This record gives sequence, C-alpha cells and structure tokens, in this order.
Amino acid sequence: MALLPFKLNERMKIAYISTYPPRECGIATFNQNLMRAVNANFPDRKSLLNGGFVVALNDSESMQEYEYPEEVKYVIRQNHQKDYIRAANYINTSSADVCIMEHEFGIYGGESGIYILPLLNRLEKPLISILHTILKDPSYVQRIIIREIADQSSKIIVMSKRAVEFLTTIYDIPAEKIQIIEHGVPDVEASQPNPVKGLTQFKNHKVLLTFGLISRGKGLETVVRALPKIVENHPEVMYVVLGNTHPGVIKSSGEEYRDHLKTLAAQLGVSKHLSFINKFVSEEELVDYLAATDIYVTPYLNEAQITSGTLSYAVGAGAAVVSTPYWHATELLANNRGRLFDFKNADALAENVIELLDQERVLNELKQNAYNYGLHLRWPVIGSEFIRVAQEACADHDFSDKILKNSIVDPEIMPKFSLTHVLRLTDDTGIVQHAKYGIPNLKEGYCLDDNARALIMALMSYQRSKSKEAFELLPIYLSYIHYMQTEDGNFRNFLSFDRRYLDEVGSEDSFGRTIWSLGYLIGCSSSNSYREFATEIFHRSFPHFKTLKHLRGMANTIIGISLYLKVFPGDDGMIAEMVNLTTPLMAAYERHQSDGWQWFEEKMTYDNAILPLALLHSCEITGDEAVKQVALKTMAFLDEVTLANGYLSPVGNEGWYHKGGTCPVYDQQAIETMAMVLMHFQAYTIFRKPQYIEKMFLCYKWFLGENTLRAPLYDHETKGCCDGLLPTGINRNQGAESTLAYLISHLTVLKAFELEYEYNKLDEHASFSY
Repeated sequence: MALLPFKLNERMKIAYISTYPPRECGIATFNQNLMRAVNANFPDRKSLLNGGFVVALNDSESMQEYEYPEEVKYVIRQNHQKDYIRAANYINTSSADVCIMEHEFGIYGGESGIYILPLLNRLEKPLISILHTILKDPSYVQRIIIREIADQSSKIIVMSKRAVEFLTTIYDIPAEKIQIIEHGVPDVEASQPNPVKGLTQFKNHKVLLTFGLISRGKGLETVVRALPKIVENHPEVMYVVLGNTHPGVIKSSGEEYRDHLKTLAAQLGVSKHLSFINKFVSEEELVDYLAATDIYVTPYLNEAQITSGTLSYAVGAGAAVVSTPYWHATELLANNRGRLFDFKNADALAENVIELLDQERVLNELKQNAYNYGLHLRWPVIGSEFIRVAQEACADHDFSDKILKNSIVDPEIMPKFSLTHVLRLTDDTGIVQHAKYGIPNLKEGYCLDDNARALIMALMSYQRSKSKEAFELLPIYLSYIHYMQTEDGNFRNFLSFDRRYLDEVGSEDSFGRTIWSLGYLIGCSSSNSYREFATEIFHRSFPHFKTLKHLRGMANTIIGISLYLKVFPGDDGMIAEMVNLTTPLMAAYERHQSDGWQWFEEKMTYDNAILPLALLHSCEITGDEAVKQVALKTMAFLDEVTLANGYLSPVGNEGWYHKGGTCPVYDQQAIETMAMVLMHFQAYTIFRKPQYIEKMFLCYKWFLGENTLRAPLYDHETKGCCDGLLPTGINRNQGAESTLAYLISHLTVLKAFELEYEYNKLDEHASFSY
C-alpha cells in the first residue's frame, strides 16, 4: 500500500483520547509513553505539544482535579455525556491529522463505557483504536461496543495473537482490520552503579519483585504462601512489592489488602522476607529496580489478561520472569524467555524460584533471552510502527464514505426477519407483556395494547410470506381482544397470567390501538371468518368512539377507522365519525401552535408521531386540504426535533419536551421509533416523495444502532428488541412492546421497498409510453 510521503521532519499531528498523568492509571502512562515514542521519531520536535494533543478522561466531576501538562487540551468528565460530543467537535476543528484512542471499558462513562461511541461516530478524522482489554465472554453491551469501535476505526491495534483470535472469532471483526503492535518498554539501560542495589531491601538479598498498582486481583498472596518453602532453601530471599495501592481500592477499602498480606506473612513466619515500597517510580527508576531483581513474579489469578504492561516492562528490562499462564504471559514468555506455573499454586512457584536460584546459568539465560527480545519492544521502535499505521490511516481515509454509509437506504443491512422471540412470548392466551432480558416475565401477565400490536405484526408477516407460524398466531391475538371486550363494547386492558381481569376499563390508548388492529385485520385478512369476527368486535365498540377525550386515543382510532373505510368506503356513518375525531386534533393544533412550535399540545410526550400519522390517514380518506397541511407541518416539526443530528433521537420520557424548554434525550422508547417509521411510510404512500422513504429508513436504523448511544437495540441472538435507551446504556429487557415495535417497523420498511420498486416501474413505463 502506498503511504503518504510523511518524512521525519514533517509535522503530522495526532489527537490522543486517553487517561493521562498525573492520573494514576496504567493506560495514562501507556499513552504518555506512546506520545513520547512517536515524537522520538521526529528529531525536530522539542515538546510533546508539537506532535499533537491529548483529550484526557477525568474520573471525577471536576475539570480541574489533575494538574495536567500543556499537551492536555481538552478534558472529558467520565460520566458527562455531553463532554464526549464537545470533545468530538474539538478534535474535528483541530489541526490533528489522525486520532488515536486508548480503549478500556472502565475509563469511559455509561454501561461498560458506552459513552465513547457517540464521540467516535462524530469524528471526521481517521481513527486508530488500541484495545487494552478484550474479553473472552463479553456481555451484550461490551460486544456491541467493541464491534462499533472496530467499525469506526481505520485500524484496531492489539498486543497479542490471542487478542486477534478473540476479535475475529468472538466479535466477528475482519482480520485485515487488526494489527499487532506489542506493548512498548522503556528505551533506557540501568544506571551504573545501580543505586537500587544499595537499598536495605536489596542489599545482601536475593530479590523477588512484583510492581504495579496493588489490588486483590494481582494474586500476591500466592507469592507470600510460597515464601516459607523458598526461604527454607534460600534464607537470603526478600519479596519486594513495589507500587501504590490502586486508587479505586483505596477509596473502597483502604489498605485492607496490603494489611492482609502482612498478616498472612506473619502467620507463615516470613514477615522479615516481605517488604513493601509504597511509591510511584519513574521509568528510569523502574528499570533500575528490575535490573537489581533476581526474579520478577506476576502471580495473577486467572488467564483473562490479554495485555500486561508490567510484564512487558520486566521482559524489556531483561528480568528473569516467573508467571502464572495468563494469556499475555503464555505468548511473551515463550521460547525460554520466562517460566510459567499454575494459578494459585504456591508450591509450583516455590519450585521454579528455587531451581532458578540454584542454577545461576539457567537464570542468566532467561535474563538474556528476555533482554534480547525486549530490544524490539523499545518505545521508539513501537512509535515508528504507530507512525506507519497513522500514515496508512490518513492515506485510506475518506470521510465521504462515512456519510454515504449513514444515508443510503440499503435493505441488505437489515437482519433476517424472525418470529422467534414473539413465539417465545406467546402462549395460548396471548402475548406476555414483559421479559427479563430475553426470558418471558410471566408475573406481569398480558395487556391489550401488546396483543393488538401483535395482531397487526402477525397480519403483516402473513401478508408478506404466507408464513404458517404467523397465520397460527392470528386467532390467539384476536381471541385475546375478544376476551377483553366488555358487554357494552369497551375493552379491558390487563390480564394476569392466571387469566384474571386486572381492570374494569382499559385506557383510551389501548382502546384506540385495538380499533387500529381490527381495522387492519378487516382490510387485509385472507380469512372471511377472521374478517367477520373482527368486524363484529369493531362495530360493538363503535358507541365508545364518541366518548374519547384524549388525543392519542382519538388518533389511534382514526387510523383504525381509515383502514376500515378502505374496505367499506360507503359507510357514511363511519366517515362522519372519523371527521368528528379529526376535528379535536385540528382544534388542539390551532390552540397550541405558534412560531417555532408546530404541535398539538404545550409539550411533546409519548408516541408523538401517531398524531400526524392519524391526520395523514384522515386526509387520505376525505381529501381535506386543511388536515393535510396540518399533518405536513406537524410532521416537519417532529422531524426537526428528532432528526436534526442525522439520526433519530426520539423525545425522551424523562420529563417530556415542554414548549420553550429543552428536549430530554432519555429514556428513548421503541414505540416512538415505530410511529416515526409508520408516519413516513404513510407520507410516502400518499405523496410518493423519496425524502419520506429515506427518513423512514433512517428512523428504522435507530433499532440497528443509528442512535444517540450508537448501540443497537435489536438482539441478533434472541431475535428480540431491547426496551429502550437509558442515560447509561441499553435497557436489556426485551418485552412485547419493543419487540413488536421493531418487527412492525421492519415489515413496514420491506413493504416500502416493494412499493418504491412498483412506483418506479410505473414511472418508467409511463415515460416509455409517452
């Protein structure tokens, strides 16, 4: 691949997204070293600031907690989502040529650090992402995050072969997007003479050393338990633990772990052979400590560590390493560069240490092998590799591709339609309301709203594919609707799992949604018995049309009536009733609309698109121009509020959007998205303007990850849909409402593509005939 002609004196600048010193964090140190390593390849650069800048992550509410050096130009407060958006804008308007992000789930805000995704999606610079943690068994959200990072990145950098294996097999990331660049190590030699050898803990001792931030996961107690056997053979041994206790541990439990190790050593009679040096040391000092050490030990407790900076440093300094076989250690210590012992096996550790101390030649051979390998891990060498990756990223980057990807209507990106989760939620009574994750929550029982939606979804599915599964669902949902109708034609809503009525009269919303579903069945059923049954239920409910008082109940009912009238266009009484229900919506609009507020109420609340959607259905039947104009104005206003960022961000349920106020971002619900999809589809069927089908598809992609958090709500494993977007991440429950909203939206999009194809064929034919 041809590279841009960057020369060592050319001023390529990099924006780094990471924690940064003086914050005590391994990734902070890594990023600072990487900046220095890159700059070391540009001899004319006098300071880190010449090579770019840092966007630093704070783990507090304050922007000023740390006294950052001059290269830190922007600070993100970990749990402030707006800071991430502002940081993206800062980077985009900067002189940076490329962006490098250090990724670790815990340093970013939201569930598993999901707040980083909106930042990455807004970047207009090529992105290189360094993954410090790659989990073998990620959660749903963690897998989403890594896949989205990969999608937004020109290159993914990992530090081991096992990491590549995980990314390709567990996360389905293409191998060609991944590159191994090993963890860098200091480019310094130990001081001569070495001052560390004069320290009390080192003088006249054989030293075992572990360094780094101390916490229980490091397994230091394994070394303490090995000490009695080691000391019995080599009484001159001293185990030195170098480093501060992890700041997070200090906040939660103080020095409890360090005290526990001291107590354990006392119980085993080896207190004089355990020493703590509780301080943070510079890299130059660290190299001196490692050079003065006889054996370096990493006794981590399990295999799940894909990268260890402390291990890399020890190998780079030419230390003889004895380690548990976690993933990084098995690779880095291969070819006789170190020794491995089983997790928590103090006896095996003792045997390895005794053997090496007994055989100086073998010990020195390990040190030499480690030192030789460490030469190609020196930071300037690693920096040159990152420069090459940055050159390739800049050469390949084309931001127009990113824009194109987010705007083209492409059915190929849609998941395969599946009724799997609906079938899981449905029994012989109806569809269960709620789920815990993907498991039906039977305690919550059933509701009319969901069974009405389920009837529409099953009809749409059967219309499309003549699916036997969908056809067999129809009588279940229709029967539930019938069971919930009262003697006077109204409807109850809630039913317990043991089939007890939980209310006497349901909400107007549930009433309207039921009329919608019955109208849909009347208009499309291939079974006369189903149509006749639905028509009977529909007519029994007719007296209650006049009693509706709430706009959304009216709107849903209008949609149902319009569908009914497409089958029975001569029913003047029903036409009159639809006009009667349309009138209050028009009046509400006239009362509340003003410059900058084209809406029916003083606030936008839930299921907002249902209101203009109902007017679109009404004017389609009556041809009323005034109704059409209000439908178009309110639809345009809703688009302005929710699609302004180039993706759908529905009005959140946390407080609603009050006139003159701020639109809440969360919680975002799936029914909002379904209504938006249906609204734009109806507009397209009436006006045949491509802009509506494009907006419809843009709204649908909210389910697939084109949203505020850049997180898909559709679950490819369960075939269900998560219940919404929360401030911290995804609501992982997958109830009937959200899943049906997704499936109805999916089927609507497919129907729209077919309709567009038919329209285009008609247009071509008309043009040819002319």
